[in-house]
Amino acid sequence: MNFGQILGGMDVGQILKNLWEDSGFLGFGLTDGWKALIMIVVALFFLWLAIKKKFEPLLLVGIAFGMLLTNLPGGELFHADWWTGEQAVKTGVDYLEVLRHGGLLDILYIGVKTGVYPCLIFIGVGAMTDFGPMLSRPSSMILGAAAQGGIYLVLILAVATGMFTGGEAASISIIAGADGPTAIFLTKTLAPQLLAPIAVAAYSYMALIPLLQPPFMKLLTTKKERIAVMTATRKVSKKEKIIFPILVTIIVSLLLPSVAPLLGSLMFGNLLKECGVTERLSDTAQNALMNIVTLFLGISVGATAIGATFLTTKTLLIVILGLAGFVLATICGLLIGKLLYVISRGKINPLIGSAGVSAVPMAARVSNTVGLQYNKSNYLLMHAMGPNVAGVIGSAVAAGFLLAVFG
Repeated sequence: MNFGQILGGMDVGQILKNLWEDSGFLGFGLTDGWKALIMIVVALFFLWLAIKKKFEPLLLVGIAFGMLLTNLPGGELFHADWWTGEQAVKTGVDYLEVLRHGGLLDILYIGVKTGVYPCLIFIGVGAMTDFGPMLSRPSSMILGAAAQGGIYLVLILAVATGMFTGGEAASISIIAGADGPTAIFLTKTLAPQLLAPIAVAAYSYMALIPLLQPPFMKLLTTKKERIAVMTATRKVSKKEKIIFPILVTIIVSLLLPSVAPLLGSLMFGNLLKECGVTERLSDTAQNALMNIVTLFLGISVGATAIGATFLTTKTLLIVILGLAGFVLATICGLLIGKLLYVISRGKINPLIGSAGVSAVPMAARVSNTVGLQYNKSNYLLMHAMGPNVAGVIGSAVAAGFLLAVFG
């Protein structure tokens, strides 16, 4: 049997024409095709940042690749209208339709839309978190709370622009908390149409903390303050570490029920770590669970960055406000740190105030690094971990408050 017989008399030219028309290349010629091309370039840039520069690679690689996949025409991997279109807003997402006819990224995105992924990640974060430094120095809770001032300042700025609704402004403001899962958890409810730019901005700025924070830390503190040595604090008992996550879950969930899934997951993970009888579960939460969920979260969040909806004036403004939020949060933490330095008569180094943003443990490491530049024997890492983990709780509480107000 020759090649002509296999084709059954079909026109080879027609076959090639059909292949061309079914390809994704023609999609670039549509109205928003140029936007898809730009987003592909942006995705490649993010991959370069994650792989070459190691900027938050565990999540940024997934976000960038999801961004790449969703902007390749013809793949039908993600249908934005199903999630944020007019019909979805009026009647809710038709999950049966998603399961029947959705693409791969549609299916994975269910975990984002329902808030499952952020909560599962918080279980892992809780299992890796030691609240001991915070409990041993209660003043660190003040620093963790102070850094959340950036959230409320950005909320005011976002509303003042007149370009965002209350829910959108609240979602943008949470970027200042430097907590990606919390930003996703809040935005998927209040402003799902802005999830892509908010998530990308949040994780990008988290990766840039070692570059963003030191200039303001040096600008707002004196050399005398930066060289202040902090002494070791008391040892926190096992009983305290077990009681703490249980007590926080009860109190915060009763005050702000909307944040119970997120904060409850964080405290559950921490209880697995501290109770001493669930080592295997704690290990799974810290490693296997975190890795799997991070993989799914990154690629599905990246899928929402579609050129037609991502390349807007609002996106640019979100990026600017997000940067302002990180800076303001750092400044708020440092200023309260300076106040505690005065009150404690030099026993609290104000540099640890910048660690109040909840990028664990990166912000604490930055405080330690800057401190060592001025005093080679001044190790601030464990002291900075107190405000750092307090910031995680603080940003979650702030998200619960914003949900209660704007939800």
